[in-house]
Amino acid sequence: MEKIRHDLRLSETISPFGVGAIVDVRGESLMAPDTSWWDKKYAQEISCDRLMARIGAGVLRQPPAHANRAAKETPALPYWRFPAWRFCERCDKLSKLTGRKKGKWSNTCDCGGALVPMRYVAVCEKGSHIQDINWFQWAHRGRAASMDEAVRVCRDFKALRFHKLATRGEGLAALVVKCYGCKNERKLTELVSKGGLHQDGIRCAGRQPWEPESAVKKPCPYELVAVQRGATGNYIAERISALDIPEERPRSAETADEIRGHMLFGKIVTDNGGPQSEVLAQLIAEDLGVTAETVLGVAAGEEGPPGELLLDLKDGEWSAFLKKLDEGRDRSGSDFVVDGRSLEGIAGPRSLVGKISGIGQVRRVREVRALRGFRRHDADAALIHVDLGADRSYRPTYPAIELFGEGIFLRFDEGKIAAWEAQPEVQARAGILKKRRADSPWAGRLDVPEPRYVALHTLAHLLIRRLAFASGYASAALQERIYANSDRRDRTAGILIYTAAGDAQGTLGGLVRLGDPKKLIPLLVTALDDADICSNDPVCIESDRQGASQLNASACHGCSLVSETSCETGNRMLDRQLVLGGSDVRGLLDDVLPEVRRPR
Repeated sequence: MEKIRHDLRLSETISPFGVGAIVDVRGESLMAPDTSWWDKKYAQEISCDRLMARIGAGVLRQPPAHANRAAKETPALPYWRFPAWRFCERCDKLSKLTGRKKGKWSNTCDCGGALVPMRYVAVCEKGSHIQDINWFQWAHRGRAASMDEAVRVCRDFKALRFHKLATRGEGLAALVVKCYGCKNERKLTELVSKGGLHQDGIRCAGRQPWEPESAVKKPCPYELVAVQRGATGNYIAERISALDIPEERPRSAETADEIRGHMLFGKIVTDNGGPQSEVLAQLIAEDLGVTAETVLGVAAGEEGPPGELLLDLKDGEWSAFLKKLDEGRDRSGSDFVVDGRSLEGIAGPRSLVGKISGIGQVRRVREVRALRGFRRHDADAALIHVDLGADRSYRPTYPAIELFGEGIFLRFDEGKIAAWEAQPEVQARAGILKKRRADSPWAGRLDVPEPRYVALHTLAHLLIRRLAFASGYASAALQERIYANSDRRDRTAGILIYTAAGDAQGTLGGLVRLGDPKKLIPLLVTALDDADICSNDPVCIESDRQGASQLNASACHGCSLVSETSCETGNRMLDRQLVLGGSDVRGLLDDVLPEVRRPR
Protein backbone atom coordinates (compact mmCIF):
# COMPACT_ATOMS: atom_id res chain seq x y z
CA MET A 1 0.00 0.00 0.00
CA GLU A 2 1.44 3.35 -1.05
CA LYS A 3 0.87 6.30 1.26
CA ILE A 4 -0.78 9.36 -0.24
CA ARG A 5 -0.88 12.51 1.92
CA HIS A 6 -3.90 14.78 2.25
CA ASP A 7 -4.61 17.52 4.79
CA LEU A 8 -7.63 17.94 7.05
CA ARG A 9 -8.25 20.39 9.84
CA LEU A 10 -7.87 18.86 13.28
CA SER A 11 -11.47 19.62 14.25
CA GLU A 12 -12.73 17.88 11.09
CA THR A 13 -11.40 14.54 12.37
CA ILE A 14 -14.17 14.67 14.99
CA SER A 15 -16.86 16.30 12.88
CA PRO A 16 -17.85 15.98 10.10
CA PHE A 17 -15.09 13.57 8.93
CA GLY A 18 -14.67 11.37 12.00
CA VAL A 19 -14.49 7.59 12.28
CA GLY A 20 -16.77 6.00 9.67
CA ALA A 21 -17.41 9.17 7.67
CA ILE A 22 -16.76 9.62 3.95
CA VAL A 23 -14.49 12.52 3.04
CA ASP A 24 -13.89 13.81 -0.49
CA VAL A 25 -10.36 15.12 -1.02
CA ARG A 26 -9.06 16.15 -4.44
CA GLY A 27 -11.42 13.90 -6.35
CA GLU A 28 -10.84 10.90 -4.10
CA SER A 29 -13.40 9.38 -1.75
CA LEU A 30 -11.96 8.15 1.57
CA MET A 31 -13.25 6.75 4.87
CA ALA A 32 -11.64 6.89 8.32
CA PRO A 33 -11.33 3.51 10.12
CA ASP A 34 -11.88 3.07 13.84
CA THR A 35 -9.30 4.11 16.44
CA SER A 36 -7.80 0.62 16.76
CA TRP A 37 -5.92 1.44 13.52
CA TRP A 38 -4.29 4.52 15.04
CA ASP A 39 -0.63 4.62 15.93
CA LYS A 40 -1.14 5.52 19.59
CA LYS A 41 2.38 6.86 20.14
CA TYR A 42 1.55 9.79 17.85
CA ALA A 43 -1.95 10.38 19.31
CA GLN A 44 -1.47 12.31 22.53
CA GLU A 45 -3.81 11.66 25.43
CA ILE A 46 -6.24 14.39 26.46
CA SER A 47 -7.30 14.78 30.06
CA CYS A 48 -10.86 15.68 31.01
CA ASP A 49 -12.03 13.97 34.19
CA ARG A 50 -15.57 15.34 33.95
CA LEU A 51 -16.09 13.83 30.51
CA MET A 52 -14.50 10.46 31.26
CA ALA A 53 -16.50 10.13 34.49
CA ARG A 54 -19.65 10.15 32.34
CA ILE A 55 -18.40 8.11 29.39
CA GLY A 56 -16.85 5.39 31.56
CA ALA A 57 -13.73 3.35 30.92
CA GLY A 58 -11.43 4.41 28.13
CA VAL A 59 -9.03 7.10 27.07
CA LEU A 60 -9.38 10.32 25.06
CA ARG A 61 -6.78 10.80 22.35
CA GLN A 62 -6.20 13.66 19.94
CA PRO A 63 -5.62 12.65 16.30
CA PRO A 64 -2.03 13.26 15.11
CA ALA A 65 -1.52 16.83 13.90
CA HIS A 66 1.28 18.83 12.32
CA ALA A 67 1.90 22.52 11.78
CA ASN A 68 3.61 22.62 8.37
CA ARG A 69 3.52 20.68 5.11
CA ALA A 70 3.29 16.91 5.47
CA ALA A 71 6.38 14.82 4.74
CA LYS A 72 6.75 11.08 4.30
CA GLU A 73 7.38 10.47 8.00
CA THR A 74 4.82 12.96 9.32
CA PRO A 75 2.41 11.22 11.77
CA ALA A 76 -0.97 10.78 10.14
CA LEU A 77 -4.32 9.00 10.32
CA PRO A 78 -5.08 6.10 7.95
CA TYR A 79 -8.01 6.44 5.56
CA TRP A 80 -9.47 3.71 3.36
CA ARG A 81 -10.50 4.29 -0.24
CA PHE A 82 -14.29 3.98 -0.33
CA PRO A 83 -16.05 3.26 -2.54
CA ALA A 84 -13.46 1.13 -4.32
CA TRP A 85 -15.49 1.07 -7.55
CA ARG A 86 -14.73 4.03 -9.81
CA PHE A 87 -15.30 4.97 -13.43
CA CYS A 88 -13.10 6.87 -15.86
CA GLU A 89 -14.45 10.24 -16.87
CA ARG A 90 -12.84 9.82 -20.32
CA CYS A 91 -13.46 6.22 -21.42
CA ASP A 92 -16.30 5.35 -18.97
CA LYS A 93 -14.52 2.17 -17.84
CA LEU A 94 -15.94 0.93 -14.52
CA SER A 95 -13.72 -1.14 -12.22
CA LYS A 96 -12.05 -1.43 -8.83
CA LEU A 97 -8.57 -1.18 -10.33
CA THR A 98 -6.22 1.73 -9.68
CA GLY A 99 -4.08 3.20 -12.44
CA ARG A 100 -0.29 3.53 -12.38
CA LYS A 101 1.67 6.55 -13.52
CA LYS A 102 5.48 6.48 -13.75
CA GLY A 103 5.57 3.39 -11.58
CA LYS A 104 3.37 4.85 -8.82
CA TRP A 105 -0.26 4.32 -7.99
CA SER A 106 -2.44 7.21 -9.08
CA ASN A 107 -6.10 8.14 -9.33
CA THR A 108 -6.03 7.93 -13.13
CA CYS A 109 -7.15 5.36 -15.68
CA ASP A 110 -4.78 3.65 -18.14
CA CYS A 111 -6.17 5.98 -20.81
CA GLY A 112 -5.12 9.02 -18.78
CA GLY A 113 -8.59 10.05 -17.62
CA ALA A 114 -9.35 10.80 -13.97
CA LEU A 115 -11.10 8.09 -11.94
CA VAL A 116 -14.35 9.24 -10.33
CA PRO A 117 -15.93 7.37 -7.37
CA MET A 118 -19.29 5.79 -8.09
CA ARG A 119 -22.04 7.93 -6.68
CA TYR A 120 -24.10 5.11 -5.12
CA VAL A 121 -23.21 2.81 -2.21
CA ALA A 122 -25.18 0.25 -0.20
CA VAL A 123 -26.21 0.99 3.39
CA CYS A 124 -27.82 -1.39 5.87
CA GLU A 125 -31.28 -0.26 6.98
CA LYS A 126 -30.82 -0.84 10.72
CA GLY A 127 -27.36 -2.31 11.31
CA SER A 128 -25.40 0.86 10.39
CA HIS A 129 -23.21 -1.13 7.95
CA ILE A 130 -22.02 0.25 4.62
CA GLN A 131 -20.42 -1.45 1.64
CA ASP A 132 -19.54 -1.14 -2.03
CA ILE A 133 -22.11 -2.20 -4.58
CA ASN A 134 -20.64 -5.00 -6.66
CA TRP A 135 -21.43 -3.36 -9.99
CA PHE A 136 -20.36 -6.35 -12.08
CA GLN A 137 -22.72 -8.60 -10.15
CA TRP A 138 -25.52 -6.04 -10.30
CA ALA A 139 -25.08 -5.44 -14.06
CA HIS A 140 -25.57 -9.17 -14.74
CA ARG A 141 -28.78 -9.52 -12.74
CA GLY A 142 -32.33 -8.40 -13.50
CA ARG A 143 -34.87 -9.52 -16.10
CA ALA A 144 -32.39 -9.81 -18.96
CA ALA A 145 -30.13 -12.11 -16.94
CA SER A 146 -32.98 -14.54 -16.27
CA MET A 147 -33.77 -14.74 -19.99
CA ASP A 148 -30.27 -14.85 -21.50
CA GLU A 149 -27.72 -17.54 -20.75
CA ALA A 150 -24.87 -15.40 -22.12
CA VAL A 151 -25.55 -12.76 -19.47
CA ARG A 152 -25.52 -15.25 -16.60
CA VAL A 153 -22.20 -16.83 -17.54
CA CYS A 154 -20.42 -13.63 -18.62
CA ARG A 155 -16.99 -13.19 -17.00
CA ASP A 156 -15.66 -10.25 -19.02
CA PHE A 157 -14.69 -8.15 -16.02
CA LYS A 158 -12.93 -5.47 -18.08
CA ALA A 159 -15.89 -4.74 -20.34
CA LEU A 160 -18.01 -2.84 -17.81
CA ARG A 161 -18.88 0.79 -18.63
CA PHE A 162 -20.84 3.55 -16.88
CA HIS A 163 -22.67 5.78 -19.36
CA LYS A 164 -24.88 8.84 -19.34
CA LEU A 165 -27.31 8.75 -22.25
CA ALA A 166 -28.20 12.24 -23.48
CA THR A 167 -31.35 10.97 -25.18
CA ARG A 168 -33.00 10.05 -21.86
CA GLY A 169 -32.92 13.40 -20.08
CA GLU A 170 -31.24 14.17 -16.78
CA GLY A 171 -32.74 11.60 -14.41
CA LEU A 172 -31.54 8.19 -13.25
CA ALA A 173 -33.00 6.64 -16.38
CA ALA A 174 -30.19 8.33 -18.32
CA LEU A 175 -27.50 6.61 -16.19
CA VAL A 176 -26.76 3.03 -17.22
CA VAL A 177 -24.18 0.37 -16.41
CA LYS A 178 -23.44 -1.73 -19.51
CA CYS A 179 -21.32 -4.79 -20.06
CA TYR A 180 -19.89 -4.80 -23.58
CA GLY A 181 -19.03 -8.49 -23.24
CA CYS A 182 -22.62 -9.77 -23.06
CA LYS A 183 -24.28 -6.47 -24.14
CA ASN A 184 -26.53 -6.35 -21.07
CA GLU A 185 -27.28 -2.95 -19.53
CA ARG A 186 -29.28 -1.73 -16.54
CA LYS A 187 -30.59 1.72 -15.62
CA LEU A 188 -29.93 3.13 -12.15
CA THR A 189 -33.68 3.48 -11.64
CA GLU A 190 -33.66 -0.28 -11.00
CA LEU A 191 -30.98 0.21 -8.34
CA VAL A 192 -32.94 2.60 -6.11
CA SER A 193 -36.28 0.79 -6.30
CA LYS A 194 -37.55 -0.58 -3.00
CA GLY A 195 -35.98 -3.96 -2.28
CA GLY A 196 -33.95 -3.74 -5.50
CA LEU A 197 -30.64 -4.96 -4.06
CA HIS A 198 -32.36 -7.74 -2.13
CA GLN A 199 -34.08 -9.00 -5.28
CA ASP A 200 -30.71 -9.06 -7.03
CA GLY A 201 -29.28 -11.29 -4.31
CA ILE A 202 -26.95 -8.63 -2.83
CA ARG A 203 -26.85 -9.05 0.94
CA CYS A 204 -25.37 -7.03 3.81
CA ALA A 205 -21.82 -8.08 4.67
CA GLY A 206 -22.41 -7.12 8.32
CA ARG A 207 -19.25 -5.05 8.73
CA GLN A 208 -17.59 -1.73 7.98
CA PRO A 209 -15.39 -1.37 4.86
CA TRP A 210 -12.11 -1.49 6.83
CA GLU A 211 -13.04 -4.57 8.88
CA PRO A 212 -11.88 -8.02 7.75
CA GLU A 213 -14.42 -10.72 6.93
CA SER A 214 -13.41 -12.56 10.10
CA ALA A 215 -14.89 -9.69 12.16
CA VAL A 216 -18.43 -10.84 11.26
CA LYS A 217 -19.72 -13.14 14.00
CA LYS A 218 -23.24 -13.63 12.60
CA PRO A 219 -25.00 -12.59 9.37
CA CYS A 220 -26.79 -9.24 9.35
CA PRO A 221 -30.56 -9.81 8.95
CA TYR A 222 -31.35 -6.38 7.51
CA GLU A 223 -31.71 -5.43 3.86
CA LEU A 224 -29.45 -3.06 1.96
CA VAL A 225 -30.56 0.24 0.49
CA ALA A 226 -28.80 2.00 -2.38
CA VAL A 227 -28.11 5.61 -1.42
CA GLN A 228 -26.00 8.42 -2.80
CA ARG A 229 -22.46 8.43 -1.49
CA GLY A 230 -22.71 11.99 -0.17
CA ALA A 231 -26.10 11.64 1.54
CA THR A 232 -26.08 13.18 5.02
CA GLY A 233 -27.91 10.16 6.45
CA ASN A 234 -24.93 7.94 5.68
CA TYR A 235 -23.19 9.26 8.78
CA ILE A 236 -24.99 10.34 11.94
CA ALA A 237 -22.29 11.04 14.51
CA GLU A 238 -22.89 10.82 18.24
CA ARG A 239 -20.65 13.37 19.93
CA ILE A 240 -20.41 14.69 23.44
CA SER A 241 -18.57 17.69 24.76
CA ALA A 242 -17.75 18.96 28.22
CA LEU A 243 -16.46 22.27 29.47
CA ASP A 244 -13.38 21.73 31.61
CA ILE A 245 -14.83 23.44 34.65
CA PRO A 246 -13.91 22.86 38.29
CA GLU A 247 -17.19 21.14 39.01
CA GLU A 248 -19.22 22.48 41.91
CA ARG A 249 -21.76 20.46 43.82
CA PRO A 250 -25.36 21.46 43.04
CA ARG A 251 -27.11 23.36 45.82
CA SER A 252 -29.62 20.53 46.26
CA ALA A 253 -26.78 18.09 47.07
CA GLU A 254 -25.35 20.46 49.69
CA THR A 255 -28.81 20.91 51.19
CA ALA A 256 -29.26 17.13 51.34
CA ASP A 257 -25.96 16.83 53.23
CA GLU A 258 -27.08 19.48 55.72
CA ILE A 259 -30.37 17.62 56.27
CA ARG A 260 -28.59 14.30 56.82
CA GLY A 261 -26.27 15.97 59.32
CA HIS A 262 -29.12 17.31 61.45
CA MET A 263 -29.42 15.62 64.85
CA LEU A 264 -33.13 14.80 64.31
CA PHE A 265 -32.67 13.22 60.89
CA GLY A 266 -31.85 9.75 62.30
CA LYS A 267 -35.19 9.66 64.11
CA ILE A 268 -37.06 10.35 60.85
CA VAL A 269 -35.29 7.44 59.17
CA THR A 270 -36.04 5.17 62.15
CA ASP A 271 -39.71 6.16 62.14
CA ASN A 272 -39.82 5.16 58.43
CA GLY A 273 -42.81 7.24 57.42
CA GLY A 274 -44.57 6.96 60.77
CA PRO A 275 -46.57 9.66 62.57
CA GLN A 276 -43.46 11.38 64.00
CA SER A 277 -41.83 11.86 60.60
CA GLU A 278 -43.86 14.88 59.53
CA VAL A 279 -43.41 16.65 62.88
CA LEU A 280 -39.64 16.07 62.92
CA ALA A 281 -39.37 17.04 59.23
CA GLN A 282 -41.07 20.35 59.97
CA LEU A 283 -38.60 21.06 62.79
CA ILE A 284 -35.62 20.33 60.54
CA ALA A 285 -37.13 22.44 57.77
CA GLU A 286 -37.49 25.43 60.09
CA ASP A 287 -33.90 25.09 61.27
CA LEU A 288 -32.40 24.87 57.78
CA GLY A 289 -34.78 27.09 55.82
CA VAL A 290 -36.10 24.35 53.51
CA THR A 291 -39.48 22.68 53.04
CA ALA A 292 -40.68 19.66 54.98
CA GLU A 293 -41.23 17.82 51.68
CA THR A 294 -37.54 18.22 50.89
CA VAL A 295 -36.59 16.69 54.25
CA LEU A 296 -38.96 13.75 53.79
CA GLY A 297 -37.64 13.20 50.25
CA VAL A 298 -34.06 12.96 51.51
CA ALA A 299 -35.15 10.57 54.27
CA ALA A 300 -36.90 8.37 51.72
CA GLY A 301 -33.73 8.24 49.63
CA GLU A 302 -35.38 9.95 46.68
CA GLU A 303 -33.07 11.24 44.00
CA GLY A 304 -33.86 13.57 41.20
CA PRO A 305 -35.13 12.27 37.84
CA PRO A 306 -32.71 9.83 36.21
CA GLY A 307 -30.18 12.05 34.51
CA GLU A 308 -28.86 11.63 31.03
CA LEU A 309 -25.19 11.99 30.25
CA LEU A 310 -25.36 15.58 29.01
CA LEU A 311 -27.73 16.72 31.77
CA ASP A 312 -25.36 15.38 34.42
CA LEU A 313 -22.53 17.34 32.85
CA LYS A 314 -24.64 20.50 32.73
CA ASP A 315 -25.60 20.27 36.42
CA GLY A 316 -21.98 20.65 37.50
CA GLU A 317 -21.35 23.39 34.95
CA TRP A 318 -24.41 25.36 36.09
CA SER A 319 -23.29 25.28 39.71
CA ALA A 320 -19.79 26.43 38.72
CA PHE A 321 -21.18 29.35 36.72
CA LEU A 322 -23.41 30.47 39.60
CA LYS A 323 -20.42 30.48 41.94
CA LYS A 324 -18.42 32.60 39.48
CA LEU A 325 -21.30 35.09 39.09
CA ASP A 326 -21.39 35.63 42.84
CA GLU A 327 -17.63 36.25 43.07
CA GLY A 328 -17.45 39.16 40.60
CA ARG A 329 -14.04 39.80 39.08
CA ASP A 330 -12.17 36.51 38.49
CA ARG A 331 -8.42 36.61 39.08
CA SER A 332 -7.84 32.84 39.32
CA GLY A 333 -5.80 32.52 36.09
CA SER A 334 -7.07 28.97 35.49
CA ASP A 335 -8.62 27.44 32.37
CA PHE A 336 -12.03 28.68 33.55
CA VAL A 337 -12.13 32.44 34.07
CA VAL A 338 -15.51 34.16 34.37
CA ASP A 339 -16.18 37.74 35.50
CA GLY A 340 -19.60 38.02 37.13
CA ARG A 341 -21.45 41.21 36.18
CA SER A 342 -24.47 42.77 37.83
CA LEU A 343 -27.25 44.57 35.96
CA GLU A 344 -27.83 47.18 38.65
CA GLY A 345 -28.00 50.62 37.10
CA ILE A 346 -27.88 49.27 33.55
CA ALA A 347 -30.05 51.24 31.15
CA GLY A 348 -32.42 49.21 29.04
CA PRO A 349 -36.00 47.97 28.83
CA ARG A 350 -37.15 46.83 32.28
CA SER A 351 -39.08 43.94 30.71
CA LEU A 352 -35.71 42.51 29.57
CA VAL A 353 -33.30 43.60 32.31
CA GLY A 354 -35.73 42.43 34.98
CA LYS A 355 -35.73 38.88 33.63
CA ILE A 356 -31.91 38.54 33.59
CA SER A 357 -30.42 37.91 37.02
CA GLY A 358 -26.76 37.78 36.04
CA ILE A 359 -24.24 38.01 33.19
CA GLY A 360 -20.86 36.31 33.04
CA GLN A 361 -18.01 37.40 30.80
CA VAL A 362 -16.26 34.09 30.12
CA ARG A 363 -12.68 35.19 29.47
CA ARG A 364 -11.27 31.69 29.17
CA VAL A 365 -12.87 28.28 28.91
CA ARG A 366 -11.56 24.90 27.78
CA GLU A 367 -13.84 22.54 25.93
CA VAL A 368 -13.16 18.88 25.15
CA ARG A 369 -15.15 17.24 22.37
CA ALA A 370 -15.23 13.49 21.91
CA LEU A 371 -16.76 11.16 19.34
CA ARG A 372 -18.58 8.19 20.89
CA GLY A 373 -19.87 6.45 17.77
CA PHE A 374 -22.05 6.80 14.71
CA ARG A 375 -25.15 5.49 12.99
CA ARG A 376 -26.06 5.14 9.35
CA HIS A 377 -29.23 5.68 7.32
CA ASP A 378 -31.58 5.80 10.31
CA ALA A 379 -31.26 7.73 13.54
CA ASP A 380 -32.72 4.67 15.28
CA ALA A 381 -30.15 2.27 13.78
CA ALA A 382 -27.48 0.44 15.77
CA LEU A 383 -24.69 2.54 17.24
CA ILE A 384 -21.23 1.65 15.91
CA HIS A 385 -18.47 2.22 18.45
CA VAL A 386 -15.44 4.32 17.48
CA ASP A 387 -13.10 1.56 18.70
CA LEU A 388 -13.76 -1.86 17.19
CA GLY A 389 -10.43 -3.38 18.19
CA ALA A 390 -9.43 -5.79 20.94
CA ASP A 391 -9.25 -3.01 23.55
CA ARG A 392 -12.88 -2.01 23.10
CA SER A 393 -14.12 -3.90 26.16
CA TYR A 394 -11.80 -2.52 28.81
CA ARG A 395 -9.92 0.51 27.45
CA PRO A 396 -11.44 1.93 24.25
CA THR A 397 -9.91 4.97 22.54
CA TYR A 398 -12.20 7.92 21.83
CA PRO A 399 -11.13 10.58 19.29
CA ALA A 400 -11.14 13.95 21.04
CA ILE A 401 -9.92 17.50 20.62
CA GLU A 402 -9.53 20.34 23.07
CA LEU A 403 -10.49 23.93 22.29
CA PHE A 404 -9.80 27.11 24.20
CA GLY A 405 -12.17 30.00 23.80
CA GLU A 406 -14.31 32.70 25.36
CA GLY A 407 -17.99 33.34 25.76
CA ILE A 408 -21.01 35.05 27.29
CA PHE A 409 -23.17 33.49 30.00
CA LEU A 410 -26.69 34.72 30.82
CA ARG A 411 -28.68 33.63 33.85
CA PHE A 412 -32.43 34.27 33.84
CA ASP A 413 -34.59 34.92 36.87
CA GLU A 414 -36.06 31.59 38.00
CA GLY A 415 -39.18 33.08 39.57
CA LYS A 416 -40.22 35.04 36.50
CA ILE A 417 -39.49 32.27 34.03
CA ALA A 418 -41.40 29.76 36.19
CA ALA A 419 -44.42 32.07 36.38
CA TRP A 420 -44.38 32.53 32.60
CA GLU A 421 -44.14 28.84 31.74
CA ALA A 422 -46.98 27.97 34.13
CA GLN A 423 -49.50 29.63 31.79
CA PRO A 424 -51.77 27.03 30.08
CA GLU A 425 -51.32 28.61 26.65
CA VAL A 426 -47.53 28.41 26.96
CA GLN A 427 -47.68 24.78 28.08
CA ALA A 428 -50.00 23.92 25.21
CA ARG A 429 -47.67 25.52 22.68
CA ALA A 430 -44.65 23.61 23.96
CA GLY A 431 -46.80 20.48 24.17
CA ILE A 432 -46.95 20.38 20.37
CA LEU A 433 -43.19 19.77 20.18
CA LYS A 434 -43.29 17.44 23.19
CA LYS A 435 -45.79 15.19 21.42
CA ARG A 436 -43.75 15.08 18.23
CA ARG A 437 -40.64 14.24 20.23
CA ALA A 438 -42.50 11.40 21.95
CA ASP A 439 -43.84 10.09 18.63
CA SER A 440 -40.41 10.01 16.99
CA PRO A 441 -38.43 6.83 17.74
CA TRP A 442 -35.08 8.68 17.78
CA ALA A 443 -35.96 12.16 19.08
CA GLY A 444 -35.87 10.87 22.66
CA ARG A 445 -32.15 11.65 22.58
CA LEU A 446 -32.98 15.37 22.31
CA ASP A 447 -33.74 17.61 25.29
CA VAL A 448 -37.33 17.72 26.50
CA PRO A 449 -38.90 20.78 24.81
CA GLU A 450 -40.44 22.30 27.91
CA PRO A 451 -41.33 26.01 27.50
CA ARG A 452 -38.19 27.41 29.12
CA TYR A 453 -35.92 25.23 27.01
CA VAL A 454 -37.59 26.16 23.70
CA ALA A 455 -37.64 29.88 24.56
CA LEU A 456 -34.01 30.06 25.73
CA HIS A 457 -32.83 27.84 22.88
CA THR A 458 -34.50 30.12 20.33
CA LEU A 459 -33.10 33.20 22.05
CA ALA A 460 -29.61 31.69 21.87
CA HIS A 461 -30.01 31.26 18.11
CA LEU A 462 -31.18 34.86 17.70
CA LEU A 463 -28.20 36.08 19.72
CA ILE A 464 -25.74 33.98 17.68
CA ARG A 465 -27.09 35.48 14.46
CA ARG A 466 -26.65 39.00 15.84
CA LEU A 467 -23.20 38.29 17.34
CA ALA A 468 -22.00 37.18 13.91
CA PHE A 469 -22.27 40.83 12.85
CA ALA A 470 -20.69 42.37 15.95
CA SER A 471 -18.15 39.98 17.48
CA GLY A 472 -15.64 39.31 14.71
CA TYR A 473 -16.53 35.60 14.68
CA ALA A 474 -18.50 33.81 11.96
CA SER A 475 -21.74 32.31 13.22
CA ALA A 476 -20.37 28.81 12.53
CA ALA A 477 -17.52 29.54 14.96
CA LEU A 478 -19.97 30.09 17.83
CA GLN A 479 -21.47 27.34 19.94
CA GLU A 480 -24.45 27.28 22.26
CA ARG A 481 -25.05 25.47 25.53
CA ILE A 482 -28.56 25.62 26.96
CA TYR A 483 -29.20 25.22 30.69
CA ALA A 484 -32.97 24.96 30.92
CA ASN A 485 -34.58 22.23 32.96
CA SER A 486 -37.32 22.41 35.58
CA ASP A 487 -37.40 18.69 36.41
CA ARG A 488 -34.04 18.61 38.18
CA ARG A 489 -33.68 19.32 41.87
CA ASP A 490 -31.72 22.44 40.94
CA ARG A 491 -33.73 24.23 38.30
CA THR A 492 -31.67 25.82 35.56
CA ALA A 493 -32.44 28.76 33.27
CA GLY A 494 -29.55 30.17 31.31
CA ILE A 495 -27.57 30.13 28.09
CA LEU A 496 -23.88 30.12 27.19
CA ILE A 497 -22.59 31.35 23.84
CA TYR A 498 -18.91 30.57 23.34
CA THR A 499 -16.30 30.12 20.62
CA ALA A 500 -16.20 26.67 19.11
CA ALA A 501 -13.52 26.68 16.39
CA GLY A 502 -10.40 27.23 18.44
CA ASP A 503 -8.04 25.38 16.09
CA ALA A 504 -8.64 28.05 13.43
CA GLN A 505 -9.66 31.31 15.05
CA GLY A 506 -8.58 31.04 18.66
CA THR A 507 -9.66 33.66 21.16
CA LEU A 508 -10.02 37.13 19.73
CA GLY A 509 -11.73 38.83 22.68
CA GLY A 510 -14.79 39.80 20.67
CA LEU A 511 -17.30 37.91 22.80
CA VAL A 512 -15.88 39.05 26.14
CA ARG A 513 -16.06 42.66 25.01
CA LEU A 514 -19.71 42.27 24.02
CA GLY A 515 -20.45 40.52 27.31
CA ASP A 516 -20.38 43.90 29.04
CA PRO A 517 -24.01 44.49 30.11
CA LYS A 518 -23.95 47.97 28.54
CA LYS A 519 -23.26 46.36 25.15
CA LEU A 520 -25.11 43.07 25.61
CA ILE A 521 -28.55 44.48 26.48
CA PRO A 522 -28.73 46.55 23.24
CA LEU A 523 -27.55 43.50 21.32
CA LEU A 524 -30.36 41.39 22.78
CA VAL A 525 -32.90 44.05 21.86
CA THR A 526 -31.55 44.17 18.31
CA ALA A 527 -31.66 40.35 18.08
CA LEU A 528 -35.33 40.41 19.11
CA ASP A 529 -36.03 43.15 16.61
CA ASP A 530 -34.38 41.10 13.84
CA ALA A 531 -36.64 38.15 14.61
CA ASP A 532 -39.82 40.17 14.97
CA ILE A 533 -40.50 39.97 11.25
CA CYS A 534 -39.32 37.01 9.18
CA SER A 535 -39.06 37.10 5.40
CA ASN A 536 -41.32 34.03 5.39
CA ASP A 537 -44.04 35.62 7.49
CA PRO A 538 -46.94 35.18 7.92
CA VAL A 539 -46.34 31.54 7.02
CA CYS A 540 -43.46 31.15 9.49
CA ILE A 541 -44.98 32.82 12.56
CA GLU A 542 -48.28 30.99 12.10
CA SER A 543 -46.67 27.59 11.59
CA ASP A 544 -46.34 24.85 14.20
CA ARG A 545 -44.59 22.24 12.05
CA GLN A 546 -41.30 23.14 10.36
CA GLY A 547 -37.77 21.79 10.09
CA ALA A 548 -36.38 18.27 10.32
CA SER A 549 -39.04 15.80 11.51
CA GLN A 550 -41.29 18.85 12.05
CA LEU A 551 -39.56 19.46 15.39
CA ASN A 552 -39.68 23.25 14.98
CA ALA A 553 -42.68 25.51 15.28
CA SER A 554 -42.30 29.17 14.22
CA ALA A 555 -38.65 28.99 13.17
CA CYS A 556 -37.00 28.85 9.75
CA HIS A 557 -33.80 29.83 7.93
CA GLY A 558 -35.10 33.36 7.51
CA CYS A 559 -35.27 34.12 11.23
CA SER A 560 -33.91 31.57 13.71
CA LEU A 561 -31.78 28.79 12.25
CA VAL A 562 -27.98 28.81 12.52
CA SER A 563 -25.22 26.45 11.43
CA GLU A 564 -26.06 22.92 12.59
CA THR A 565 -22.59 22.57 14.07
CA SER A 566 -23.39 25.51 16.37
CA CYS A 567 -26.61 23.99 17.71
CA GLU A 568 -26.88 21.29 20.36
CA THR A 569 -29.90 19.71 18.68
CA GLY A 570 -29.21 20.23 14.98
CA ASN A 571 -31.61 23.18 14.56
CA ARG A 572 -34.54 21.51 16.29
CA MET A 573 -36.80 22.53 19.20
CA LEU A 574 -37.20 26.18 18.16
CA ASP A 575 -40.20 28.50 18.30
CA ARG A 576 -40.29 32.29 17.95
CA GLN A 577 -43.75 32.48 19.48
CA LEU A 578 -42.43 31.37 22.87
CA VAL A 579 -39.96 34.27 22.75
CA LEU A 580 -41.88 37.08 21.06
CA GLY A 581 -45.44 35.90 21.51
CA GLY A 582 -48.05 35.26 18.85
CA SER A 583 -51.78 34.69 18.48
CA ASP A 584 -52.92 33.52 21.93
CA VAL A 585 -49.44 32.75 23.36
CA ARG A 586 -47.47 35.07 25.63
CA GLY A 587 -43.78 35.03 24.80
CA LEU A 588 -41.06 35.11 27.44
CA LEU A 589 -39.85 38.49 26.13
CA ASP A 590 -42.97 39.72 24.31
CA ASP A 591 -43.05 43.00 26.27
CA VAL A 592 -39.53 44.09 25.26
CA LEU A 593 -40.11 45.44 21.75
CA PRO A 594 -43.36 47.31 22.62
CA GLU A 595 -41.52 48.98 25.51
CA VAL A 596 -38.61 49.98 23.28
CA ARG A 597 -40.88 51.30 20.54
CA ARG A 598 -43.19 53.19 22.89
CA PRO A 599 -43.00 56.97 22.25
CA ARG A 600 -41.21 58.76 25.05
